[in-house]
Amino acid sequence: MNNLAKRIIPCLDIRDGRTVKGVNFVEIRDAGDPVELAQRYSDQGADELVFLDITASHEKRKLLKELVDKVAMAISIPFTVGGGVSEIADADVLLSAGADKVSVNSAAILNPDIIDELAQQFGSQFVVVAIDAKLEDDGKWQVYRNGGRIPMGLELFSWAKEMQERGAGEILWTSMNHDGTQNGFANDTMRELGRSLSIPLIASGGAGKPEHFADVFSLGEADAALAASVFHYDTIPIPVLKEYLKSKAINIRI
Repeated sequence: MNNLAKRIIPCLDIRDGRTVKGVNFVEIRDAGDPVELAQRYSDQGADELVFLDITASHEKRKLLKELVDKVAMAISIPFTVGGGVSEIADADVLLSAGADKVSVNSAAILNPDIIDELAQQFGSQFVVVAIDAKLEDDGKWQVYRNGGRIPMGLELFSWAKEMQERGAGEILWTSMNHDGTQNGFANDTMRELGRSLSIPLIASGGAGKPEHFADVFSLGEADAALAASVFHYDTIPIPVLKEYLKSKAINIRI
């Protein structure tokens, strides 16, 4: 386990310009204005933010540059934007508007070369590959695309390794089995996946209480933990979470 400070990352799923949240990728409900939430999290001490337009790929829309403009003006911490990034021009627009990194998911599955191209054009540190995977009945983790709608027949570990080799600077892995359940992260798989990679791994799916964050950093050995519901509905205020993690001797930025 590395000694870098662990990062707490609120995730804002965006649909039609609003922040939304679901359970196991369905049952979507409204969670507020994304710019207001972003400012709140920045003020509370979040280390980074992730914005994902959850309908961008499915509805073949491009992310709104205006949202990125507004967020960049409202906050002082790094943020990643994803959803519908399928070519260099998409990434260029978002990074130029103020995003610090772009997240690619479905486009990487349909055209893996996009990761090589983005890394060459902008540098690996700007490229996050998001992977949504589900533990199937055969005991293997299968990768899905289009917001968890379409199974791809790809296996999680080999896919993450390929993305790293193509130039991804970070992997954001969401366990679809754990997403929105608030029962804890997939720590065993997280640890195994992280140890198979040399780039940082962001854990996503399952945060429900402070102990889950402590577990994903210690047991799961994740570099960062991403969550949505517990932050949006103020179940776990970020300052409270950080004090708790510090009390557990986890290296965290206060």
